[in-house]
Amino acid sequence: MSSSFSQPAARFTSSAAIALLSVAATAALGAEPRPIDVEHSTLTVFAYKSGLFSAFADDHVIRAPIASGSISADAPLAVDVSVRSENLKVLDPKLAADKRADVQARMLGREVLDSGKFPDITFRSTAIEPAGAERWTVTGRLTIHGETRPATFSVVRQDGRYRGSAALKQRDFGIEPISIAGGTVKVKDELKVEFDIVALK
Repeated sequence: MSSSFSQPAARFTSSAAIALLSVAATAALGAEPRPIDVEHSTLTVFAYKSGLFSAFADDHVIRAPIASGSISADAPLAVDVSVRSENLKVLDPKLAADKRADVQARMLGREVLDSGKFPDITFRSTAIEPAGAERWTVTGRLTIHGETRPATFSVVRQDGRYRGSAALKQRDFGIEPISIAGGTVKVKDELKVEFDIVALK
């Protein structure tokens, strides 16, 4: 057999092998991340009261739309999320409008989030482990108040949505929990954070 045939054949075989390896690598990495549907995706924070006179205080529910980000639809689940601090809104229905506005202003002010100086809250996944059918443990880097710390979310996919939750402490991000009346009424250091994400198709 002449070398004029064997060399092109070898080149073809090599190219085919490289192509197959590329496909396999892409499959192993999962599907390309899809943009998050920012019209239907939110971040919610639950802040709880404590202290001697906590019965006279209120728990707080705070929510913001997710401003941008992406999520992969297939394993391994990759999440990249950004929220504008200034878009966080206090939703407490039991609070009068003026008191709700006071809580809102204090939350966004220098005492807590300092949203003018630290405008973004971000999370980017770094490790994902399966935790059951349509469930994952997602670990990543969470940035709040200009401080970046590791955070772990329990994530479930249900009805086309990705819902995740995690507990975090304000002091880990350089935030001192609000305390009034000599500490007899205050907000707990630990917060519950949830995200509800829809990916664009």
